[in-house]
Amino acid sequence: MQVGLFVVGRPRDAALAEAIAEYETRAARYWPLAVTEVREAGSRAADAAGAKRLEADRLLERLPARAEVVACDPGGEQLDSAAFAAWLRDRRDRAQDVAFVIGGAYGLGDAVRERARKRLALAPWTLPHELARLVLAEQLYRAGTIGRGEPYHK
Repeated sequence: MQVGLFVVGRPRDAALAEAIAEYETRAARYWPLAVTEVREAGSRAADAAGAKRLEADRLLERLPARAEVVACDPGGEQLDSAAFAAWLRDRRDRAQDVAFVIGGAYGLGDAVRERARKRLALAPWTLPHELARLVLAEQLYRAGTIGRGEPYHK
C-alpha cells in the first residue's frame, strides 16, 4: 500500500510549512507516504474556474492509475478519527494504494471530483488548502497510532 498526498501549491507560511513537514514525517512512520505538489494556476488562469481546471489537469497527470482517489472536499463524507483509521487500515489490508487530493485556493476542479471514488470532508468548514494539508497529515499520523494502539489518540 502506498499513501499519496497530491496537493496544489506549497505552504507559504514558514511555521505552517514546518508543522506540515513534522506531521508528514510522523505519518510516514505508519504508512508509506509520498507527497506530490503541483504548481498553483497563478496568473495563467483568467478566473477561479480556469484556475481549478488548470490545477485539476496538473493533479490528474500525476495521480497513479491504480490508486483509490480521495478528494478532500468540504461536501464529502465526515469520518471521526477512529472510523478514518479503520477505513485506512482496510485499504492497507487489501493492498490498495490511496491518493488524497487537496485543491488550491479555489478548491478542486470537477475533473478531479469525477475521478475520485470517495470524497472526504476534513472539517465541516472550508479550510485554506495549506491548513487542509496539515489536518490531513495529522489525521494520517493519528490513524497510524490508533492502528497500533499507541496513546496519542485519547
